[in-house]
Amino acid sequence: MPAATPRPVLGLSLLFAIGTLLGLASNLVKLAGNAGWQPLAYLLWSLLGGGLLLLLFAWQRGERLGMSAAQQRYYLASGLLSIAVPNALLFSSIGHVGAGFASMCLAFPPLLTYLLALALRMEGLSRVRMLGICIGLAGTLVLALGKLHSGDSPPLWVLAALCVPLFLALGNIYRARYWPQGASPLSLAPGMLLGGALLLMASALLGVDFSPRLDSPMAVSLVLLQMLIFAGVYALFFILQDLAGTVFLSQIGSVAAIIGAAIAIGLLGEQGSLSMLLAALCIVGGVLLVAWRGAKDAQA
Repeated sequence: MPAATPRPVLGLSLLFAIGTLLGLASNLVKLAGNAGWQPLAYLLWSLLGGGLLLLLFAWQRGERLGMSAAQQRYYLASGLLSIAVPNALLFSSIGHVGAGFASMCLAFPPLLTYLLALALRMEGLSRVRMLGICIGLAGTLVLALGKLHSGDSPPLWVLAALCVPLFLALGNIYRARYWPQGASPLSLAPGMLLGGALLLMASALLGVDFSPRLDSPMAVSLVLLQMLIFAGVYALFFILQDLAGTVFLSQIGSVAAIIGAAIAIGLLGEQGSLSMLLAALCIVGGVLLVAWRGAKDAQA
């Protein structure tokens, strides 16, 4: 029988797999906009499809979606903080600030998550981990300030993209703190996706048009691909949180930032900059420091 994969190696592998999928997802939003999708409509149908795929997969694996009052609150609250609000801001802002910048904003949650976890005594103080997070944050701050001063994007949409990490950090903390007792990762992921979709659907009362675009093969292909990505990301998402903890999980954004920006520049023709390169180097350094600290803790 082959030896089991060490937990630090498995955690790092999941981190890069999820971050890569999220980086790809950010760029698909831009392509979907070019294909005629409205951002929130694209998000809603992607969430619904991804949630149903996860639900089907969970049932096939013998997992059942818990429907107690506490679990339903968990689905709605985690769906609001981790899915509906941050993705609505992200999907809506990409057409105004670019997929590269929006992807790079995903590198902010680690510091916010770590500070919240420290305040709530969910994590101990680690100087190496704090150094890594601060190095990564320094790079994203350089990027954000450069974008604001460039004048090529409306400040309101730049601010909207910068608010995404705050909600992701709050979602990270909420999921860890209120994880339903005895619930498996695969039983929670569909509920969070579908809870986020349900809350997003409520914005139809404000006049948001959620009509799907089914008039071209490209538009249909893009939403199907996004459904698959959402299903894969959030199935692995809960597994990684259960395996490695909240702060390590938050490093997903740093990986997504690098991958998403690289795709936007290399494949979609967005313009790069020296500040973006410096930010990327800082983020990579920060991820490696946090991952190394996590591996040392796991071996202790």
